[in-house]
Amino acid sequence: MILGIFAFVLVFILIAPATRTFLVSCLTGVCAWLVSWAPFSFILLLILLAAPIVAIHLIKTWPEHQEPENPMAKYRNDVIED
Repeated sequence: MILGIFAFVLVFILIAPATRTFLVSCLTGVCAWLVSWAPFSFILLLILLAAPIVAIHLIKTWPEHQEPENPMAKYRNDVIED
């Protein structure tokens, strides 16, 4: 549903010639910047694209929290039910 709404809005945004001109000029400027700052811009782009993947990997592989053992539990005189 959200993808349909996004596509519908995008069609109406791209209908206007001023918007298309603005978007094309932005993309042309970004491409020119990438080429003119070639090694640094590609490293920056790689960092920006890899950061979410690394974050997802860290979240999925993070060890689960374990509650610490109660140090006073061994001194209690509770009756154990079988």
